[in-house]
Amino acid sequence: MLSQTAEHALRALLFLAQQPNGPPVPVEVIAGAIEAPRNYLSKTLHALTKHGIVSGTRGPRGGFRLSVPPAELALARVIEAFDEPRHRSMCMLGGRPCTDQAPCAVHERWKALWEASLAPLRSTTLADLLTGHRQLDRLGVGVVAALPARD
Repeated sequence: MLSQTAEHALRALLFLAQQPNGPPVPVEVIAGAIEAPRNYLSKTLHALTKHGIVSGTRGPRGGFRLSVPPAELALARVIEAFDEPRHRSMCMLGGRPCTDQAPCAVHERWKALWEASLAPLRSTTLADLLTGHRQLDRLGVGVVAALPARD
């Protein structure tokens, strides 16, 4: 369901959410904590900066920190920064374009199922994942298991 980049982004953000009000966290520290390649994660974090999700500071004391409070950061916002929702333009029944203006017999039901599959990602925040207020198994996202346990 998630690209590797989106999963690394979520894991990095979960790590940053556990470091509130501290100094910026260097990419090397984040990469080591979530076991991600440093260069790859650096590009991912810079992309998150462009989306206003994290802020970055350059220099020897530089690093990254969240720009959005964990309780306000929906998982969908993070995932959509890397994995644009793909709406099918071809008919599920095959061979022709299928749109709201020219729907096939299954279009409305398929669209409703697609939207329903995205709803948990839109309503679950980083804080929800960290505090366990939502049932994670319904999301099918295994991002927390790779992080160090919280005290």
